[in-house]
Amino acid sequence: MVTEAPATATKAPILEVRGLGVDFFVEGEWYPAAIDMDYEVRPGEVLGIVGESGSGKTQSSMSLIGLLPPNGRARGSAKLDGRELVGLTHKQLSRIRGKDVAVIFQEPMTALNPVYTVGFQIVETLRTHFDMGPSAARERAIELLRLVDIPDPERSVDKYPHQLSGGQRQRAMIAQALSCDPKLLIADEPTTALDVTVQAEILKLMRDLRSRIDSGIILITHDMGVVADLADRVLVMKDGRIVEQGTADDIFNRPQHPYTQQLLAAVPHLGVTVGGDAALAEAGAAAPIDGHAPATTAPRTGPEGGPEAGAEEYAMEARDLVIEYPGRGRIPPFRAVDGISMTIKRGEVVGLVGESGSGKTTVGRAVVGLLPVTEGSLRIGGRDMAGISADELRELRRHVSIVFQDPGSSLNPRLPIGQSIGEPLLLRKIARGAELNRRVEDLLDQVHLARSMRNRYPHELSGGQRQRVGIARALALNPKLLVADEPTSALDVSVQAKVLELFQELQREHGFACLFISHDLAVVEMLSSRIAVMHNGKLVEQGPRDQILRTPQDDYTRRLLAAVPVPNPEEQRIRRETRDRLLEEEARRLAAAAVAD
Repeated sequence: MVTEAPATATKAPILEVRGLGVDFFVEGEWYPAAIDMDYEVRPGEVLGIVGESGSGKTQSSMSLIGLLPPNGRARGSAKLDGRELVGLTHKQLSRIRGKDVAVIFQEPMTALNPVYTVGFQIVETLRTHFDMGPSAARERAIELLRLVDIPDPERSVDKYPHQLSGGQRQRAMIAQALSCDPKLLIADEPTTALDVTVQAEILKLMRDLRSRIDSGIILITHDMGVVADLADRVLVMKDGRIVEQGTADDIFNRPQHPYTQQLLAAVPHLGVTVGGDAALAEAGAAAPIDGHAPATTAPRTGPEGGPEAGAEEYAMEARDLVIEYPGRGRIPPFRAVDGISMTIKRGEVVGLVGESGSGKTTVGRAVVGLLPVTEGSLRIGGRDMAGISADELRELRRHVSIVFQDPGSSLNPRLPIGQSIGEPLLLRKIARGAELNRRVEDLLDQVHLARSMRNRYPHELSGGQRQRVGIARALALNPKLLVADEPTSALDVSVQAKVLELFQELQREHGFACLFISHDLAVVEMLSSRIAVMHNGKLVEQGPRDQILRTPQDDYTRRLLAAVPVPNPEEQRIRRETRDRLLEEEARRLAAAAVAD
């Protein structure tokens, strides 16, 4: 339960919103995006605004500081410390933006100017609003980078955005947003694209900052775990309207509106396995699944060190697999995957988890032949991928498919979706004419899309519908092995729930083996019988699902699990304290080791 809420409740509101509406002028008509919104934000309080894409949560908040597109308009009232914001001119709003109201945008790489250093951009904000010299502004910029825990701020101040990691770029944007000590901070999906460990660090930073600067924070997100971690009060939006609002405890534990209940029910909850084997937990963490040893073991071998006689039962078998990206000039080759060994049995779903840069996507791309094997062996359906010829690879891809993370960029924007789905069948000369049409319609039926959608283009579909098209295309050739690379990471929770339910249904129906790559452990828990954990190119732990999630052996796995936010404020507080304790213990061990050396 959030402890700050009672203290903030006695303070006068920083922001008072009454009857706020946002409309967009499209083809001669005004269409509402937000309707009659009433809410308040107090100093030191975090107000979470949640809802699906298109609910109006972002546009209603951007309207407060005039950041609507040219065809948008705001009406009603929004007062910041008693001053009306709605109706101010661009010049008047430019004095408020950055100084009184600051925004942390969803994607820092597009929000930060790529041709200027992060230090220059913070200095520019400071000197726009304050009478400050260049050297004093630079010192303040370094101080702000130190405040948000950017490593080596004296040198990082002169780095460009592309020279920072995703988490560091997000911290730099937060530093810029905080540079003028704003009264109100709008955080628009500040952690959506981040790994759970980086996300946990950003959330910890925002919790610390709200007590330091006593600003009001509007947190816009569709991640209910993030809301449980940070918000004092929650406002739930649907179709432009507020359907429910209350304390975080009320919303999560006693939701009143059917939509809120539906939204919470759709959230994958780590520790509550959906569709899993209930006997698994009773059998104990050490019990093997499908003949697999629970420890971090290499694939079974025969007397000569090669695959044993039953190797044909494996859809995928990696042994001491190494994958490198070639060097250029003075840049040496980069080893992305460093000697991993793992297997996937036919019909089995194995989850591969880890942070960005851990090498998990590289493994997936190697499985479908998009990257060559550098050392070791990778056998797909009994065929070795090392040195495979183009003809052999073409034949192998009849049995191996991939579902990409972003369906929008993986589908040809010039082709109707029916043509995209049928293209593999046409290229393989498996079907044409009436038979091809029938197969495409069958695939649309399987992914629960209307047959009439076959003539639509990708841009005319929602994110969830595009992802279904990607799955249908991947299943067109009835693959024996499917690689699913973060297929639900960018989707709203309710859409994600439908796609995951569909995935489970299709896997039961077709019986394909699957390498499910994700950094969302709750999703992996729903789908997988076994889980493999990658860190810095190495496989640090693998075993049955329940063993990895309930009794992890490796320190990194424990930290990864502790960083996952869960949609329950009290449980999330306990998990946060556990993670902080693990990090403190690790810091003490490293310090002791350094002294010993």
